[in-house]
Amino acid sequence: MKRVSIFGATGSVGQSTLDLIGRGDYDVVALTGGHNVALLAADAIRLRADVAVTAYDDQLFTLREALAGTGIEAAAGTAALEEAADRPADWIMSAIVGVAGLAPGLRALRHGTTVALANKESLVCAGPLLMAEATRHGTTILPVDSEHSAVFQALAGEDIAAVEKVVITASGGGLRDMPLDKLAEATPDQAGTHPNWDMGQRITIDSASMFNKAMELIETKEFFGLNRSQIETIIHPQSLIHALVQFVDGAMMAHLGAPDMRHAIGYALNWPDRAALPVARLNLADIARLDFHAPDAARYPALALADFVMARGGLAGAAFNAAKEHALDLFIDRRIRFTDMAPLVERALDRLDGQGSLEAAMLTLDMVQDTDRLTRAIVQELAQTLRAA
Repeated sequence: MKRVSIFGATGSVGQSTLDLIGRGDYDVVALTGGHNVALLAADAIRLRADVAVTAYDDQLFTLREALAGTGIEAAAGTAALEEAADRPADWIMSAIVGVAGLAPGLRALRHGTTVALANKESLVCAGPLLMAEATRHGTTILPVDSEHSAVFQALAGEDIAAVEKVVITASGGGLRDMPLDKLAEATPDQAGTHPNWDMGQRITIDSASMFNKAMELIETKEFFGLNRSQIETIIHPQSLIHALVQFVDGAMMAHLGAPDMRHAIGYALNWPDRAALPVARLNLADIARLDFHAPDAARYPALALADFVMARGGLAGAAFNAAKEHALDLFIDRRIRFTDMAPLVERALDRLDGQGSLEAAMLTLDMVQDTDRLTRAIVQELAQTLRAA
């Protein structure tokens, strides 16, 4: 029986993972979550997990109460997350949102197991560190973002040297049809509604700003070892083609599928085999057409910032992610406008670059975490200046 652990079990990816786990025969080792301890406890009981961990120390009592009499261990805090990552498992889902997922993800890589990576921040902030750790311990990393899973599948049996370019598709987000001169007025509720995907608020807003796609471009470079000149994005409103790979002979392979994260998760869960999945099947006659258009740089300035990060390397990814996360917090709190996020991130990167703070010949976890804290403080300062103006 395959032993599995799910980090970020209460999020959208985690819940989709548990849906698949619940349909099969698995030994659940650890489930982790955040503030939603009621859901975490219910899933741990339903799937008979060994341990349930909340990231927040102040939620430990509530979690223990919910698990009382079940025999399931309850734990809380950063150290408990890392201890859970050290528990032997055959397959681990890394789906904690944000840079918080980096440390437990690195711990999980040390055990020569299979890690399904949905935490894009890990690759953006510390791609070289993550990939080196996996190589050192003989761990297999499988991509779970729908776009990177699509690329991974298109490359099955292919030589990466034969790849001419990779095209990552983007829906354009919930504000793709809003006039440019109205974007500054967009609310978190408007930006947090997606036309195709059912995701959490943060990632849905990131989709509207295309910061999510900017992260995915950086991920593509780090995971597949491509040059930034080989990576493109294109708007595809239907979200049915998730990525395309063009080879040196001019052939292009496209991966199509319904917008359902269970496809990418199920592929990683069953790899190297394929198994039947409870996802919708496409009827091409019903679809009738597939649309594409180039992204508008004025509408999506985050894409240019991704290009800077890929060119700069070092700690630029860690700074980019921290600035993006904090700018998103400020927008959700209605302290800045939707159109303020990208300029804030750009100004923070410019300041750090001017100070030489993005330089790093070799990354460490401490360096990434220090850059994260410094960048958030800079964004906070810049945001206050922005509001004063």
